[in-house]
Amino acid sequence: MIRGIHHVSLTTGQLRRMIAFYCEAFGFDLVKPPFAWAPGMAGLDRVTGMAGTSGRNAMLRNMNVYLELFEYLTPSGRPADPSRRPVDVGITHLCFDVTDIHGEYARLQGLGVQFTCPPQSLGTVIATYGRDPDGNIFELQEILDPDGLGSPFPIPHG
Repeated sequence: MIRGIHHVSLTTGQLRRMIAFYCEAFGFDLVKPPFAWAPGMAGLDRVTGMAGTSGRNAMLRNMNVYLELFEYLTPSGRPADPSRRPVDVGITHLCFDVTDIHGEYARLQGLGVQFTCPPQSLGTVIATYGRDPDGNIFELQEILDPDGLGSPFPIPHG
C-alpha cells in the first residue's frame, strides 16, 4: 500500500548554499547534520544505478514536507540548465502553499529570487513561478477555493 509522498530530492553542486536558501526562503529546518559518504557504499550505488558514488546528503523539513538535498562528489554530474523550461520533460517544479502570496513574493524578491511574473489570479488560485539558486523552478500558490484542491483546472468528481 502506498501511503503518500515522503520527500522530494534535488541534486546540487553547492549543498550548503541550497540548505541556507531553503531554510531562509521557505522556513525549512535541517533534520540532522549533512551525511557524507565515500565510494564503496554498495547499497547506495545499487539504488542509484551508479558505481563509486560519494558525496553529501541533507534532509530538511517544514511541517509535513521533507526536502532531501544531494551533492555528489563522484561521479561528476552534468551541470543543470538554469533556463530549463516548465515544458521540458521531467519534474518541473516544487509547489509551496502560502497564505499571503503577495507578501511572500515581496519577501523572496528581497532575498534575490527571480520570478517569471508577479502573482497571477488563475480562478481558484493565485500563483507564480520562481527559481532557486540552481535554477530549479518552484511555485508559490495561494488557494482561494479549498474545494478546488489548488488546481486552476477543473477537478473531475466521481
